[in-house]
Amino acid sequence: MQDVIILTLHNSVLKKVLIITYYWPPSGGVAVQRWVKMSKFLREFGWEPVIYTAENAEMPVVDHSLEASIPEGITVIKQPIWEPYDLYKRFLGYKKQEKIGAGFLQEKKKHGALQKFSIWVRGNFFIPDARKFWIKPSVKFLSAYLKKNPVDAIISSGPPHSMHLIAMGVKDKLNIPWVADFRDPWTKIDYYNELNLSNYADKKHHFLEQKVLRKADKVVTVSKHWAADFNIINNNNTKVITNGFDDDDFNKNVDVIDPGFILHHSGMINKARNPELLWQVLSELRMENEDFNNALKIQLTGNIDFTVAESISRNKLQDKLVHVDHLPHNEAVQAMQRSPVLLLLLNDSHDILGRIPAKLFEYLAAKRPVLVIGNAAGDAAAIIQETNAGVVAEMNNKNDIKEKILFLFGQYKSGQLKINSLGIEKYARKENAKSFAEILDGIYNTSAKI
Repeated sequence: MQDVIILTLHNSVLKKVLIITYYWPPSGGVAVQRWVKMSKFLREFGWEPVIYTAENAEMPVVDHSLEASIPEGITVIKQPIWEPYDLYKRFLGYKKQEKIGAGFLQEKKKHGALQKFSIWVRGNFFIPDARKFWIKPSVKFLSAYLKKNPVDAIISSGPPHSMHLIAMGVKDKLNIPWVADFRDPWTKIDYYNELNLSNYADKKHHFLEQKVLRKADKVVTVSKHWAADFNIINNNNTKVITNGFDDDDFNKNVDVIDPGFILHHSGMINKARNPELLWQVLSELRMENEDFNNALKIQLTGNIDFTVAESISRNKLQDKLVHVDHLPHNEAVQAMQRSPVLLLLLNDSHDILGRIPAKLFEYLAAKRPVLVIGNAAGDAAAIIQETNAGVVAEMNNKNDIKEKILFLFGQYKSGQLKINSLGIEKYARKENAKSFAEILDGIYNTSAKI
């Protein structure tokens, strides 16, 4: 454990905030980036972050490049966690070193009955999630640690929602002001119904969710529609702080774009996000238009579900596919900046209106045209339209998808495939951190008056 460092800002001692997060470098992915990037800027707004994370977390991907964003001298507290993943891997025939895909992603076809049974066990016995065994040890450890090393506020980041239960347990013991940050919904997340929950398990999930939403001094989530859902439960105590981009990650002088009409998706694609109609449209267009066929490339950077590969093959697009399993974050953003068109896929689920993939904000910073396959009434579409960053095609409308692709291809052919984005600065990570600091100041000042 690193020594606690006391810093000053404008001749005053920084207040301290304990951030409880399962994901931290060298783990990679968007779940890590929200808080490693936020921590980078919090000091500028009067708050010193103290990180509490798992010593031996299960990491879907490893990305050492994100370690460069960890603030110098920050205190990172790591404690061991026991998770049932070794048992899960043996049960499904995975090798011990294989990674567990996030969001129900399966890169290889597995035995259907075993997979369904494992999902049922996950939903009904590991409530709220497989990190539940870390809750009691963490509450015990942190309650003792914080008595000797006090902080002024706590932030918990979920999912996994066990992090919120840890924070709630610490608040119950020490009465420290607490912000619950939901990067995704809980019982309204897109895959919730796939967990095959018993009536008891469903009630338990809803009970714990409501307890967290009502006990937290403030709740934060990443989109307006999701905030509206939470506000029904916690009496309008939810604030929206979207994800964002770190300007330092982007090269300001990129003037070379990769050749071809490339549709580039960065990040994982699970079964629910597999755009069947898009593949059909691309297959038809290459048959109808020789110029389109010669120029088309599909670039997928990140893990993809086996159903995505099957769909691409079924539509005879495999010769157009360039697939890279994973790029370090610093290389991934450079690839975005060189891409003719950036592809954003949304899954057709009940939470689609509020779903804003975190990569959208880095797409904005890359300043390349974005093609959204989603819902024009959703929060993601609203941001694209507000910033003039691209076009939105309705995911279930084949003609609309075709029309939007031909529009972009026409721009490509005329040498005008570019955008003049507007107002993206408010989505910078530094602005996110400022908004969190304002919330922390508010709950800290309220607590001090009591």
